[in-house]
Amino acid sequence: MGLERTFAILKPETVERRLIGEVVKRIEEAGFKVLALKLVWASREQAEKLYEVHLGKPFYPELINHITSGPIVPMVLEAENAVEKLRTFIGATDPAKAEPGTIRRDLGLSITKNAIHAADSHESYEREHKIFFATEEILNY
Repeated sequence: MGLERTFAILKPETVERRLIGEVVKRIEEAGFKVLALKLVWASREQAEKLYEVHLGKPFYPELINHITSGPIVPMVLEAENAVEKLRTFIGATDPAKAEPGTIRRDLGLSITKNAIHAADSHESYEREHKIFFATEEILNY
């Protein structure tokens, strides 16, 4: 399949619990290369763009309130089959249902506070990474 890119966000509870290094280490050890990474506080506008696919769903307000509640770490990653590989690596949305050894199983607190967001398709990557990164901020090396 070749190298592809994906997008992820370490959520506010991950930053607050000082787990940035732990999660990034796991991601790198799993074979992903970090192409872009920064610590930011998402605006409401960014959050609404990120979660626009869930607009109208009962949990939408909770998603917006949570992702804007503290600093986050958005990142662009590269690996073979990156989107699918990262989704498998982080585990199910509900940490209680995630496989042992996944980030969400090991570090997630609840369905909303599940440590990390990850693009679920190449199309999601294309839309989501542009919310937080300008083209020149993504490095090729």
